Amino acid sequence: MISKAFKLSYASWLAIVLTGGFISGGVCAADEEAYFSELPIVASVSRLPQRLADAPTAVTVIDREMLRKMPIRDLNDVFRLVPGFQTYPNNTDAGRVTYHGMIDDIYAPRVQVLVDGRSMYSPLFGGSVNWLALPVMLDDIERIEIVRGTNAVSYGSNAYLGVINIITLDPAVSRGISVSSNYGNQNVRDYGVRIGGRIGEVGDYRVTYRSMADDGLTNRGDWADSYNKQHFDLRADLSLSERDTLQVGLGKAEGKNNIGSLLKPLDPHRQLQQSDSYFQLLYRHAKSATSEFEARYAFTEDRSEDPFVVDLIVFDPSLAGMKVPINQSGDKGTRHEIELQRRDAILGNSRMVVGVAWQYDQLYSNWFFPGQGGVKRENFRLFSNVEWKPSTWFTGNVGLAAEQDSFAGFHMLPRLSGNFHFDSENTLRAGIARATRSASMAAYRGAAIVDQPIVSYRYRFAGNPDLPVERLDTVEVGYLGDWRTWRSSLDVRLYRENIKGRLYRVNEKLNGAGYADDTLAYLAPLQNVQIHGLEYQFKWQPFDSTRLMLNQSFSKVDAEFLVSSSQSQNAGLDRFTEMSVPRRTTSVLWLQRLPFKIELSTAYYRMSEMKWSTNTSSPLYERVDVKLAYPFRLGGVGGEVAVTVQSLNGEHVEYKQTTGKPDGRIVERRQWVSLRLDF
Repeated sequence: MISKAFKLSYASWLAIVLTGGFISGGVCAADEEAYFSELPIVASVSRLPQRLADAPTAVTVIDREMLRKMPIRDLNDVFRLVPGFQTYPNNTDAGRVTYHGMIDDIYAPRVQVLVDGRSMYSPLFGGSVNWLALPVMLDDIERIEIVRGTNAVSYGSNAYLGVINIITLDPAVSRGISVSSNYGNQNVRDYGVRIGGRIGEVGDYRVTYRSMADDGLTNRGDWADSYNKQHFDLRADLSLSERDTLQVGLGKAEGKNNIGSLLKPLDPHRQLQQSDSYFQLLYRHAKSATSEFEARYAFTEDRSEDPFVVDLIVFDPSLAGMKVPINQSGDKGTRHEIELQRRDAILGNSRMVVGVAWQYDQLYSNWFFPGQGGVKRENFRLFSNVEWKPSTWFTGNVGLAAEQDSFAGFHMLPRLSGNFHFDSENTLRAGIARATRSASMAAYRGAAIVDQPIVSYRYRFAGNPDLPVERLDTVEVGYLGDWRTWRSSLDVRLYRENIKGRLYRVNEKLNGAGYADDTLAYLAPLQNVQIHGLEYQFKWQPFDSTRLMLNQSFSKVDAEFLVSSSQSQNAGLDRFTEMSVPRRTTSVLWLQRLPFKIELSTAYYRMSEMKWSTNTSSPLYERVDVKLAYPFRLGGVGGEVAVTVQSLNGEHVEYKQTTGKPDGRIVERRQWVSLRLDF
């Protein structure tokens, strides 16, 4: 249970912040350079660099300085500080990051994730994002722009509920050598090195290697946790001329974690090995200050493997020696991406971006596609966005994309919004948008089967080539306040998201002749869902030495089950969907500069009850994380030594708790010491 000592009211938090500010710095209400809440320029919404006050939907920006100071170790933890997001790190189940719930069996496939423009959606990992094999490290991130709202018009159908755009560090500002390590309980053992330098007179490069490992959560059921990841990354930025640049990137991430059960012979305990390898070229030509052309090519290869053998003796002693080899994840997926876009000024203060994108996926899977070889999928998309500024008090955004998918067919994706600027500090935003989401390749073409008549067991997964897409219609109203006199800002989003034909996995029990257990699994449109709520983000810098960020979200989900005789066993899905988004979440980040250059970072999270799957739940929990850091410089060597404690207020369940069973994934206190040296 959570100690009452850490159940602080907002008034208590504010008092602590104000006290710390007076102790360490005092008031300085006019220093613009220290202004924490100053609104940044973002490019992830319309693909046009825009002020937040001009963007067609809400955006949260996490910059490099915040990432360095936050009490985090994994990228997943960043999104606890984004209103409307839910997350947990990798354990015996794949880590997830989701916006407004809508969780599937394994992954969360409704938020697009980009790294330097390259989509992290994998044809291999359920058409979703595999956070364990994400080829980017915290130290290499310059900023993260999180679009809180559908953005299919800019990035295609997978940007269904939102976009996470990760922009990595420019090699020109990472020259030299940097080494780092974390060492703590739960066998936390992390090591990393980054080397950056010049490439003659034409550019700069950055090379990073990072290894991360821990023993994971304590086993309190029939499972055993672990975590291991290695990552190599190279980025080189070349100046071809005064107007032309070329960015080259390549890397590989490998991860291992334990999955399965210690007690179930059909799902035994085993190690899942995953990897992501990539290569990317990004060319930019600046024709003028208001015109730019961009071309990008990327290749990605994902692999996974979890081989195991089922010994039929567990069903019948007379079957000793009869074994069935299974490798559900013994797969390889590849993706080629080509994207061209051009930005131009039009009609005075108005601007436009137009582009074309092509993706070619190929998936090899003996489990899902036995005898089919490499299954191919193509996606072709045209997109455009126009920012119209007829006067100082109004900004209009109009977007339209046309998408042709070889599996899902043709769809139009529009967006319309208007921003009304009452003055330089107050903006009201209203908008509507439509998006679609197509399913994974297995959902269309899968044909997996485990057929063991001798033990009266059969399992089949059947794809549906005529599977429809999910459709999302969004209406939102937002308010943005940028109060420079008070060095604070407020971003509010009020929304209603209507999902028609929500796709979910059906497990249909059949009465097959000769089989006591005959299951047919497939994806089908099972629900209409409405998500509505309010969320806000408040930033405040009362003193030069004190920064505060408060996030809250309030949401409600209504689900209507689409009944049919073959799907009636899924009637309980409505309850799961309605609880897949917590009714209320709160997060607070307090950054405090103390005497002697010591930096204190405290994060507080509170999330009400939610369900990550149909038969498990996460109860209400509160969590406090703290980091105390001392940056230093000795001669030509700089660096930082820090101590981080997560779950300072004690253990709690964040992911899985089965009713009546002591097998919850209980998060215990974790602490580690960090050292970074920069040469």
